[in-house]
Amino acid sequence: MTAPPGEHAWWDEGVLYQVYVRSFRDADADGVGDLDGVRERLDHLAWLGVDGIWLSPIHPSPNADWGYDVADYRDVTEGYGGLAAFDRLVADARSRGIRVILDLVPNHTSDRHPWFLDARTGRDAAHRDWYVWADPGPDGGPPNNWLSVFGGSAWEFDERSGQYYLHQFLRQQPDLNWWNDEVRDAFDAILRFWFERGAAGFRIDVAHAIIKDRELRDDPFLPVEDGKIPDPRAFAQEAEIYSHHRPEVHRVLRRWRSIADAYDPRRVLIGETWARDLPDLARYYGDGEGLNLAFNFAFATAPFDGEALTTVIGATERALGDEAWPLWTASNHDIGRLASRWAEGDDARIRCALFLLVLLRGTPVLYYGDEIGLCDVAVPPSQRLDPGTRQDGSGRDDGRTPMIWTSSRGHGFTADDVEPWLPFGSGHRAVDVQRDDPDSILSWCRAVIALRRSREELRRGGQSPLDAPPGVVAWRRDLGGGLRSIVAAANVAATEARVTLARGPVLLATDGVDTGARDEVVALPPWGCVAVELPADG
Repeated sequence: MTAPPGEHAWWDEGVLYQVYVRSFRDADADGVGDLDGVRERLDHLAWLGVDGIWLSPIHPSPNADWGYDVADYRDVTEGYGGLAAFDRLVADARSRGIRVILDLVPNHTSDRHPWFLDARTGRDAAHRDWYVWADPGPDGGPPNNWLSVFGGSAWEFDERSGQYYLHQFLRQQPDLNWWNDEVRDAFDAILRFWFERGAAGFRIDVAHAIIKDRELRDDPFLPVEDGKIPDPRAFAQEAEIYSHHRPEVHRVLRRWRSIADAYDPRRVLIGETWARDLPDLARYYGDGEGLNLAFNFAFATAPFDGEALTTVIGATERALGDEAWPLWTASNHDIGRLASRWAEGDDARIRCALFLLVLLRGTPVLYYGDEIGLCDVAVPPSQRLDPGTRQDGSGRDDGRTPMIWTSSRGHGFTADDVEPWLPFGSGHRAVDVQRDDPDSILSWCRAVIALRRSREELRRGGQSPLDAPPGVVAWRRDLGGGLRSIVAAANVAATEARVTLARGPVLLATDGVDTGARDEVVALPPWGCVAVELPADG
């Protein structure tokens, strides 16, 4: 929800940036990124115009799922520098006007978390009911048909107790029982612990799935074509109405929102919300009592096509209305990088994608490397470490490779004589090279962010669509009341397009767009973008 007039929250007006800590900067030369490495690159982020950084999980973990299997929610793994490194990062980031957001993983713990170690000791264990346990089904198999994101049944049999425990991800990630009040109280305390240590908020992992149907009913299968029999191993073939998207989850989110809002300044709650549709996404905002921001995967996973994006942007605006504030991203540690998924490594397409992300109404989230057009790296199977794969069959490691800071052998990520935890790949232009090039993707990204920061219409104004030819996304940003406004157009297509825009000074444009005296009809080259200022009542 947007703040009242004159009181917009920093996250509404700001630009967020996801840091995958293991791959950002290795300060201690062990081949793995760390928090002191993040701290060493704060000046880059401040120069770029970033207002907040979201850190991938930093807690102690066996790393079965690279930090998303948490073994201690109130500590920082020593490999990242411990709590002292977190405190240094928060202090140094604050001095640059940058907030630090943590990744909260409330759906499950590591199977090595003390809670689960106790829960496995027997049915009468103190923490037994902190997790989801069930007796075998009538056939002696799993209690229901729920499937793991990583494939196969979401249930693991525990020989010692004769029951199954639920794991919607790896078997090393047992699901917590959010019907248990002690679990809820424990996480209230975890939120407060980090808020009081300086965290500006949380990105909440799988926020849509933490509560499960209390009766553990089977998920129905989605309709299949041509009478095909559903594959019981295929997660995507289930309509997850009992294992995910339970309405009771909103009570938990409202509870956390009340905790976050009690702090001065307020803290932000951002949900990883794989909503089934955009009206469902809107429900995660509640009536100003739920999440502050929710990831819009309908946008992130849409094809990079002008008509498709116009459709999903319009549907988002209609679903969220004027009160809820959209969140836009096209890259992350699971879905890969926009430079590959959307732009196929093409510079013009990358510029077009960044223009859209930053200038739409809402909060943009860049993934580390987006600003230099970093592409996914085809990590060889022999070097892959992550257990998950994307829907297209590629490995998630491909979008998690180290940041390219310099052209040296270690690329400024680590020492030149140290092998990084994942390979660098080749053909990427480093930050130091792009920073000195006014025509680079990095310079373009900074210019788009600078335009947003300099204009209130773009930080907090309303948005309305403009008529445009097929392939062109065009919109107007304004503060209402006939005040000055800005119109923007992006040709998300491989052919030239001609779009009608009212006359006014050109604020920003890609190569090939006439920025001098012009008629109202503007010729946009393939992947071309332009932002134009309109006078009051223009």
